Amino acid sequence: MRKTGSRLPRSFFSRDAVTVARELLGQRLVRVLEGQRLAGLIVETEAYLGVADRAAHSFGGRRTARTETMYADGGTAYVYLNYGIHHLFNIVVETVDVPAAVLIRAVEPVEGIERMQTRRPAARAVTNLCSGPGKLGAAFAIDLSHDRLDLVTSSELFLERQPPPPAVRILRSPRIGVGYAGPWASKPLRFFIKGNPHVS
Repeated sequence: MRKTGSRLPRSFFSRDAVTVARELLGQRLVRVLEGQRLAGLIVETEAYLGVADRAAHSFGGRRTARTETMYADGGTAYVYLNYGIHHLFNIVVETVDVPAAVLIRAVEPVEGIERMQTRRPAARAVTNLCSGPGKLGAAFAIDLSHDRLDLVTSSELFLERQPPPPAVRILRSPRIGVGYAGPWASKPLRFFIKGNPHVS
């Protein structure tokens, strides 16, 4: 019988982005699609620190139709379309009007793998199913309809607590694809599990 963990509470997300990005590693992301659970263990994240962070959509206090979700309460899903193709899944952190978030870059699939494979038939290997934020969005059927979803109360998309990986397996590096952010591009705000083949 499948053993699930308890839901991550609001208090988990109501902390700074760096702490949440690190502690999301090893936690289980669950998507319920037409009654079937699709789930994966988070293996890679990136922290976006809000108004001061030149790589964040909310840099300088920017508020647009797209970025307004970043100003919601911690534990809210922030989903946006990247290059007009890929749906990227983020989790808003901190509290209302503090626009920080964590991008979920990759997960290790553990439930509903065959369903994920039908959604991403070009991903021949399981390690390629969710090894990047765009791949993850496609495999988990996450799209703009999930933007602003409350991950604490939703029955469609949520997170379950799992034992964290050993601290020695958690590595950090600069974020990927944010060369436009000047000195912020080199800040070590990407977290990932050492040696995990599902990391992007």
